Amino acid sequence: MTDHTPETTQLFLTAAMPCPYLPGKQERKLFTHLTGKRAASLHHLLSENGFRRSQNLIYRPACEGCNACQSVRIVANDFEASGRFRRVLRHNDDLSVEVRPTTATSEQYDLFKRYLESRHAGGGMNQMSFVDYEYMVEDTPVQSVLVEYRLRDHPDNTLVAVALTDVMPDGLSMVYSFYDPDLAPRSLGTYLILDHIDQVRSAGLNYVYLGYWVKDSPKMAYKALYRPLEVQKGPLGWCPLD
Repeated sequence: MTDHTPETTQLFLTAAMPCPYLPGKQERKLFTHLTGKRAASLHHLLSENGFRRSQNLIYRPACEGCNACQSVRIVANDFEASGRFRRVLRHNDDLSVEVRPTTATSEQYDLFKRYLESRHAGGGMNQMSFVDYEYMVEDTPVQSVLVEYRLRDHPDNTLVAVALTDVMPDGLSMVYSFYDPDLAPRSLGTYLILDHIDQVRSAGLNYVYLGYWVKDSPKMAYKALYRPLEVQKGPLGWCPLD
């Protein structure tokens, strides 16, 4: 197996495709493979420089004339929950949280499909089979976990949310999450982020990595609510979001 180091890593550039966040824009991505025993250290190094993992690939936007996509992370130990966030925590205090190995189950997949059909109808992920979902969850060369959220007092211990999360030396990176679309009043997407902040604090770590934030994209606006938030700015490193 090839054992990549930062010095030997080859980066590739995708063809231009329509941007999913900004109408009329084209996106391209710079990416490489994560393989070998140094995959974890390479993953952390590239994540520190604004890259994001998807299965055994790690990528970042490389769009001509546009830098709207910015990698962001929450400074967990300085985060203070607003009144809205405290209400979300209270509304979900009947959930149990279990950290599990990255093993796909039919129960997770059924919830995943319901989430996609409700929240992302017509999107490319809607066609994913169980095998596709299995690859998404299990094809990871780094330390990853599945965090399951269940109704603790329900007779069936119903699964209501799942987060696929990478364990970083300095925090947690939320790769993908999904939840029961019929439980919208619970704001489960918000709760998952708040719980990850708590997990990072409990582990004595520092950051929750949220992926990319696009200032002018309505679907990305929510990430700016989790202050203090840091933005990766290339040679300047991580800087506070103004």
